[in-house]
Amino acid sequence: MKIVVHIDNAAQWQAAIADALPQATVLTSDAPASERLNADYLAVWKAPAHLLQEQTHLKGIINLGAGVDHLLNTPGLPEGVPIVKLRDAGMSELMADYVLYGVLHFYRSMDRYREQQAHAQWTPQPVADKADWPVGVLGLGAIGGYVASALQQAGFPVLGWSRSAKQISGVRCLHGDEGLDQLLSKVQSVVTILPDTPATRHILNAARLAQLPPGASVINPGRGSLIDEQALLKALGTEQQPGHLRGALLDVFHEEPLPANHPLWQHPKVIVTPHMAAPTPLNDAIDQVISYLHAFDAGEPLATVNPDAGY
Repeated sequence: MKIVVHIDNAAQWQAAIADALPQATVLTSDAPASERLNADYLAVWKAPAHLLQEQTHLKGIINLGAGVDHLLNTPGLPEGVPIVKLRDAGMSELMADYVLYGVLHFYRSMDRYREQQAHAQWTPQPVADKADWPVGVLGLGAIGGYVASALQQAGFPVLGWSRSAKQISGVRCLHGDEGLDQLLSKVQSVVTILPDTPATRHILNAARLAQLPPGASVINPGRGSLIDEQALLKALGTEQQPGHLRGALLDVFHEEPLPANHPLWQHPKVIVTPHMAAPTPLNDAIDQVISYLHAFDAGEPLATVNPDAGY
């Protein structure tokens, strides 16, 4: 079995996979092209086109992350080769922490206290009942479902939305266009944890952002393509012309790194974080990668990515 690994810290992944599979040949994409050829499997994150194009005998591709949009859009992706992606792999808890922080930031008025501090103002804000602070979660896959449950366990009413019907204990699950309209009209904070697909791009556009109640907040740790950034800036407004949204916590963007001259950096209602909401824990991810490799090699059925659906 020959495996080629491509990711920023590829040497760590290579060592961990080789330790778990001592009979396998495990290379990084830095190895000479002659050695990389005829790999059985690629384990990759944001693989360059040439790495995909040079392989002609692949049995499977393991995407070393939950999002597959980059891989599916890479020229030279071989047709017919099954693709699997990391599902949770320890990311859910980290994502839930990030989202809960975002919800609490607005729920406990930390944005207002930050503004008050700049003017040396001492004005305690009232604390709403959590029952009056519904949170919407768009995307109820492995990670989104975990996040929705974590918010519900923290005491917030949670409305979840997905393309097709789902059931999660304690969460009001909605689906379809009508369900999305219902969710947006009711929540104080909306969280986007959807994949990047043609159907989800700019799912929060100007019209949908306008459906949110006045004073609502937006939290996006999912994909940068989910939000129309210009529409969000307009909905947030300026000091001279305030918009109807209270604020946003954004971890992902159309262009990354976010350009230094982008207005989101300087907007007083926006917190920018550098795509760090849910980094992949290496040990948990390696266990999943090894299980995928064993299943591939044994011909066992796997839940593979549907390229047409985009996830």
